[in-house]
Amino acid sequence: MVVTVRSLGLSGVQGYEVSAECFLSGGLPAFEVVGLPDAAVREARERVRAAVKNGDVKFPVSRITVNLAPAGKKKAGTVYDLPIFVGILSAAGDLPAPPEDAAFIGELSLTGALRRVTGVLPMALAAEAAGIRRLFVPAENAAEATLAGGLTVYGVPDVASLMAHLRGERLLDPAPRWTPDNSEKNLLDFQDVMGQENVKRALEIAAAGGHNVLLIGSPGAGKSMLAKRLPSILPDMGREEALAVSGVWSVAGLTDPRNPLLTRRPFRNPHHSTSASALAGGGPAMRPGEISLAHNGVLFLDELPEFRRDALEVLRQPLEDGEVTVARAGGTMKLPARFQLVCAMNPCRCGWRGHPDRRCTCSDRERARYVEKISGPLLDRIDLHITVPSVEYEAMRRREKPESSKDVKARVDAARAVQTARLSGSGAACNAQIAPSQLAEFCRLDDAGEKLMKNAFQRMGLTARSHDRILRVARTIADLEGEPDIGAAHLAEAIQYRNTDILKG
Repeated sequence: MVVTVRSLGLSGVQGYEVSAECFLSGGLPAFEVVGLPDAAVREARERVRAAVKNGDVKFPVSRITVNLAPAGKKKAGTVYDLPIFVGILSAAGDLPAPPEDAAFIGELSLTGALRRVTGVLPMALAAEAAGIRRLFVPAENAAEATLAGGLTVYGVPDVASLMAHLRGERLLDPAPRWTPDNSEKNLLDFQDVMGQENVKRALEIAAAGGHNVLLIGSPGAGKSMLAKRLPSILPDMGREEALAVSGVWSVAGLTDPRNPLLTRRPFRNPHHSTSASALAGGGPAMRPGEISLAHNGVLFLDELPEFRRDALEVLRQPLEDGEVTVARAGGTMKLPARFQLVCAMNPCRCGWRGHPDRRCTCSDRERARYVEKISGPLLDRIDLHITVPSVEYEAMRRREKPESSKDVKARVDAARAVQTARLSGSGAACNAQIAPSQLAEFCRLDDAGEKLMKNAFQRMGLTARSHDRILRVARTIADLEGEPDIGAAHLAEAIQYRNTDILKG
């Protein structure tokens, strides 16, 4: 007798349906799992065997064959323990056949308890799309699975409870749909930063339009302090954005079982020793990397020139396309990577180039070698290049409080609302995502603006990409000012943020 149990698997950060076909036949006792299983899936044989015996059920003495279909797709992880368990006992007659609209995922312990697994949210979303109406998951994953909506989710503590439910002896209670609390999380506030008004203005523009930023300044000027406060002024995520980010974090095993939905935009700050694979994703388990974990949020690279050259070059394609394609020996996968890049660096290796007290000890050649680590194509993809000057003593002793993040965020939200209305149906969510073919429609210049742009293009030696990014930044500045058209003043401010001479001293 063949019993088919519906389950789910993961391909990258996307879920897909898997069928566990269990067949018991005569012959010498054996237990085989086929369908391109990895080592963790093959080891399910021993976990299932022990869980059956510890669940006061006799393990069938038969030749057992389990096929995980589609058989041509590699299966990884421990999520198939539970469907294999249900399929074997159903084929042996110890359990009734599972309902056709039900699916099972979960890892078994040797005692029969269910352990938490990763990637439940994208698998639950795939279950809903596949017409599954009842989903059985480990109790710790129940809250996360309810985020998909349209599913009746059962949190299963152990196999004894599941068998009693399937037999109709003692039904499990459906998990209540998880809803986030509205309590405000304490975020770092711009009110803590004394001075640096020009940098705060640039970060406000970056937040309003989703632009990439490079901060250049001496040690102690406040580059990291300012960058870490950027999330406090970013617009709130919508439900679709939150589900996309939470799905990536779920696959990476970073979600909190008690708060499975990310309600704040992620802020990732990898160390400069991070490898290219850790940034892009991949590895033996084909997990998302830092740029995918920063999806719909901020990727902050402190001490930019200290990163390996190959790691920095990994960023180029995702910054343009909003996704990264990872090809490894274990397969190929596409991961979302629509992030906002914020970088910080010193002007030279010692860090004091251009400081008023002239304490820099670097030669011109040493400075050139330091800056050359950042390639021109990567620098060209960063919209705003900002000099962060050293803070003056008077600014540090100022008594009046600087503007709070709450006040700045109000202006950012207003500008983003204007962009949402303007870009509706265009495929772009903010000004930084406007396609080159749409610039003529959304970023028109008057005669004065055209003349200014032409002069800047010729004098600064801008590329076509630089030209487009300046227009997008100018569009954001006009939105912050509440202006429907880009004026010469907006364009002039955008051009000054594009000054690459700061990297040449």
